[in-house]
Amino acid sequence: MTRHVDVLIIGAGLSGIGTACHLTREQTGRTYAILERRERIGGTWDLFKYPGIRSDSDMLTFGFGFRPWIGTKVLADGASIRNYVEDTAKEYGVTDHINFGRKFVSADFDRANALWTVTAVIEATGETETWTANVLVGASGYYNYDKGYQPDFPGQEDFKGQIVHPQHWPENFDYSGKKVVVIGSGATAITLIPSMADTASHVTMLQRSPTWIQALPSDDPVAIGFKKARVPDQVAYKIGRARNIALQRASFQLSRTNPELAKKLMLAQVRLQLGKKVDLRHFTPSYNPWDQRLCVVPNGDLFKVLKSGKADIVTDKIAKFTEKGILLESGQELEADVIVTATGLNVQILGGATLSIDGEPLKMNETVAYKSVLYSDVPNFLMIIGYTNASWTLKADLAAAYLCRVLNIMRDRGYTTFEVHANPEDFAEESLMGGALTSGYIQRGNGEMPRQGARGAWKLINNYYRDRKLMHDAPIEDGVLQFSKTGTAVKPGETAVGA
Repeated sequence: MTRHVDVLIIGAGLSGIGTACHLTREQTGRTYAILERRERIGGTWDLFKYPGIRSDSDMLTFGFGFRPWIGTKVLADGASIRNYVEDTAKEYGVTDHINFGRKFVSADFDRANALWTVTAVIEATGETETWTANVLVGASGYYNYDKGYQPDFPGQEDFKGQIVHPQHWPENFDYSGKKVVVIGSGATAITLIPSMADTASHVTMLQRSPTWIQALPSDDPVAIGFKKARVPDQVAYKIGRARNIALQRASFQLSRTNPELAKKLMLAQVRLQLGKKVDLRHFTPSYNPWDQRLCVVPNGDLFKVLKSGKADIVTDKIAKFTEKGILLESGQELEADVIVTATGLNVQILGGATLSIDGEPLKMNETVAYKSVLYSDVPNFLMIIGYTNASWTLKADLAAAYLCRVLNIMRDRGYTTFEVHANPEDFAEESLMGGALTSGYIQRGNGEMPRQGARGAWKLINNYYRDRKLMHDAPIEDGVLQFSKTGTAVKPGETAVGA
């Protein structure tokens, strides 16, 4: 049996749930369904279970724009975020539209009928399920849920202890009293160190190169003030959100326009936390701030365990694994009972599913993104990739609201298809994410991602204020986005022949 909906959403994480809520809020009148491979809502926040898992963006901007995050914590733990997403789905009646345990495998668009045919596999049984939809929304993020990135370290088969990747943290894993080495210097490693330090006998963060780190208060003093003053949640959220968006943008702009000053400010903060004797070599990357995403530590938790002696940082390269731990190129050997490889993600879009148009295979890395959400010559399709230099949800909210504007115009004017076409001069060599940051996972996934454009709305600049103008304020019928009725192209203001 084939099931049909107007809009089919892939993924029940932040982006997918947010899109579904917008379809209701914007009164699109469209039927929809969500295909979710996992058995629960949450996406990333249901998958990752390692100690201390938390947001790396402040919750006033990481929460949905239409539903306040209630609380004073600047960053939130993974379980609380998942509960927030799940509660949002319940509030907007989204939960009943989710089909769990469905792996999205393929989709083909039939231009003559303006229809996507989607194949999904019910993983519990292996059965195949077919869906049709007028519009397809990719909201499954950009990494491989099955396998994190783990380099093949020389001699790792010789190590007598346990090797764990944070993406697949063992349930009830007991590391109490054990010597732990965490390989990596990104957000995951910086979260793990203070979370494991009280239970393990000692934790060492082994980094090949440092990451820029910024300390934040655990609780937002302004949010606390609003609570005491009994400011309504919606008002407090709106004000705090606007403030934090501005602060995010200001931090990014400072790092771009005056990187030397940004470095001095960040290193001064490290000295303030750790004292004058700190070896700043462990905290001074070779790149400028925001060439890679900043890592944030709430209430200086990382610095506290470093000062206590429960943890330390080693900056060196791995020569090989040994029976007892890791031999470094300097000749030092780090003994370990447990090695945690916080080495990052593998980029994968749409969960590895294949797309085609009229039976012709589609390569997403040969498309160019328009307003960073639509893709050249791919009809009735929107894919959400959040910000790399700000909260993911800021972009997801804009993308979902933009989709609703498009759908409402289609409904009001009887259009069946929307599509953008790029000219040769619109293409750029950089991927949709490649021009933003130099992080390892972005560079590794460069070949799989769609391209970004060279000019205008084709060009990605990761600026919320600019994107809000493009997707929220600018006219939908802008001369680039084209609409059709049953496959016949319609220019803005014209009526299709025979319509």
